[in-house]
Amino acid sequence: MTHSVHPYAHRLGIIRDWQSRWFGARGKYQEYLKADVLLREYLTKRLRGYYVDGVDIERGAESLRITVRTSRPGLVIGRSGEGATKLKSDIQERLRAIGAAIPREFKLDIDEVKNPEAHAGIVGYMIAEGLEKRLPFRRVAKQAIEKSMAAKGVQGVKVVLSGRLGGADMGRRESFKAGQVPLTTLRADVDFAREKAYLSYGVIGIKVWIYRGEVFES
Repeated sequence: MTHSVHPYAHRLGIIRDWQSRWFGARGKYQEYLKADVLLREYLTKRLRGYYVDGVDIERGAESLRITVRTSRPGLVIGRSGEGATKLKSDIQERLRAIGAAIPREFKLDIDEVKNPEAHAGIVGYMIAEGLEKRLPFRRVAKQAIEKSMAAKGVQGVKVVLSGRLGGADMGRRESFKAGQVPLTTLRADVDFAREKAYLSYGVIGIKVWIYRGEVFES
């Protein structure tokens, strides 16, 4: 029998890097792991609606650098940087609340995603946004797939929706696909994301796979 493996973890050390990178973490594994997991959960919730693709965390002996990748950096940064300053102070408060040490050097970077339709996290939120506006789920999924397939470098898209689709009494699972998504090819650049759409009659689960071609050594 086959086993479902997260496409990101499947390719670590081959074509992908870790989302949390630590240097000089001897004896602090538990502390760093707890802080990173809770911090990433907090930022995912706090930045919902800002079209965020992912959050990278880098730690040194006395430094912490958080990079937020978003297709709309202006929303996160705010007027004259007010949003970024507030977010930075909120992160520090969150670290204090979970009992994590605040390093001497703390940086927050906001990176712009140039091709948003080719990133699964952003496409997943676009689908969730459409479902929360009560649009028909088939139309929302097919429109998202069409936009992704039109983006540069995208060769295949797969979307799976599960829950009380269309307000039905019984939950079910529907999948939509265009192009090819080779999940077992380790050199295939497959981006994956999970998202949720919060509706009055329940939560709809969303999974998105986007295949962006094969990665070879130069």
